[in-house]
Amino acid sequence: MEQLINDFSPGLFAMQLLILLILLFLLAKFAWKPIISALNDREEGIQNALDAAEDAKKEMQNLQADNEKLLKEARAERETMLKEAREMKNKMIEDAKEEAKAESTKLVAAAQASIESEKKAAIAELKSQVANLSIDIAEKVVREELSNKDKQVKLVESMLGEATLN
Repeated sequence: MEQLINDFSPGLFAMQLLILLILLFLLAKFAWKPIISALNDREEGIQNALDAAEDAKKEMQNLQADNEKLLKEARAERETMLKEAREMKNKMIEDAKEEAKAESTKLVAAAQASIESEKKAAIAELKSQVANLSIDIAEKVVREELSNKDKQVKLVESMLGEATLN
């Protein structure tokens, strides 16, 4: 440190001080304003970028909220459509059941009517056959009765006796 004090030159010091002051004046006159302006421009650019990022963040939040809202609406619409589809399916099943029930009732009624008509036809035919058999039997009995002359006379007399009684 002593060597520095021994080597100190006031003229050199004054000249360096003068150069420093001129350099500061030139910097203040020509460079300071552009540097400050560039720093201010950069600061504004950074602030604008931050504001733009904040706006983008808000826009993203709004878009997410809109997406959530649309998603909820889509889910609600899907649920409504599924509910309507289930109701339609149940209605179709019920209609088909009712139609099948009505059709089966018609078929049963038609079968019962058919059975009843066939039963009546069978009874009528049976009566007809019984009548024919009765007539055949009566005819054979009458022939047997009328084949003998004595029996014929007795039959005629008994019929005449009955005719006078009535």
